[in-house]
Amino acid sequence: MDVSFLGTRLCNCISYSRGNEIGLHGPRPRCGRRAITLLTTSEESQELSHNAASIPASGCACCGRRGALGALAGALSASFNVKSSAYASSGSHDPKLLVESVRGKRPGWYEEFFAEVMETGMQSYEMQVEDRKLQLFSSLDDKALKVLELGVGTGPNLKYYANRPDLHVIGVDPNQHMEKYARAAASAAGLQDSQFNFVHAVGEALPLEATSVDAVVCTLVLCSVKDVAVTLKEVKRVLRPGGSFLFIEHVAAPAGSSLRIWQDLLNPVQMFVADGCHLNRHTLDDIEDASFALVEAQNIIIPNLSLIGPHVIGMAQV
Repeated sequence: MDVSFLGTRLCNCISYSRGNEIGLHGPRPRCGRRAITLLTTSEESQELSHNAASIPASGCACCGRRGALGALAGALSASFNVKSSAYASSGSHDPKLLVESVRGKRPGWYEEFFAEVMETGMQSYEMQVEDRKLQLFSSLDDKALKVLELGVGTGPNLKYYANRPDLHVIGVDPNQHMEKYARAAASAAGLQDSQFNFVHAVGEALPLEATSVDAVVCTLVLCSVKDVAVTLKEVKRVLRPGGSFLFIEHVAAPAGSSLRIWQDLLNPVQMFVADGCHLNRHTLDDIEDASFALVEAQNIIIPNLSLIGPHVIGMAQV
């Protein structure tokens, strides 16, 4: 990922709307819930246009947590198996079989390689969003003692839980090869072994009891899950009453924009080479449709990220 944008400011909020949402998604009734939506400046609109105009011919964009190398495409074509129905209705409690029944089987060499790519290729992105994440994670109060990291990956968020000796983090990820990196990140953040558990699972079938966690954190994950609605239903199920769902996700650009046209055009390629990542999901719509008691969110543009520049960041409560 290009490091030339490091230190570039994230877009600034110039106006907020309550009752009706304005901005990247256009005016829309809020159905009693409240959202805070970031408007884009003319400069940021130019950023969208510039990103669309500068998309490389290969069309392969690194999708944050789910970005991968386009060079894998040929190899994956021969190695990937599509989702099998053999275990989808079997009721199997084997974690590996359950994961495969939901997301399909990936060859071990690919998952290991993908985990390494995520570990070594995301530093620039994480530096770019660090201020946003610090602000988001500051909303976790001291009463949040048990946190679920949905799609923990290599553990880029674990540093935000430092200096919390009373905190327990459960990291869920469908890629078992992420575990060694996540555990190293937990250790680097000062988390004791007893404070971090890695669980091999998918968001659509969380192996946790109902109302068992105080918060769920999800960053660059909903772009890749098989079923967003089911995943959000699971999030609500495991959250205690009053619990928080924190999220940062890249989303579809405004309809009709040149960037959106490129996103729609290249989405099938992105899904194939980037472990199921979708470039054009309306993730905020999905979160609002999940009937949380409260949704607060901002649409932001992160510069120099091309196809995945448009983001949504926020918090929801059950």
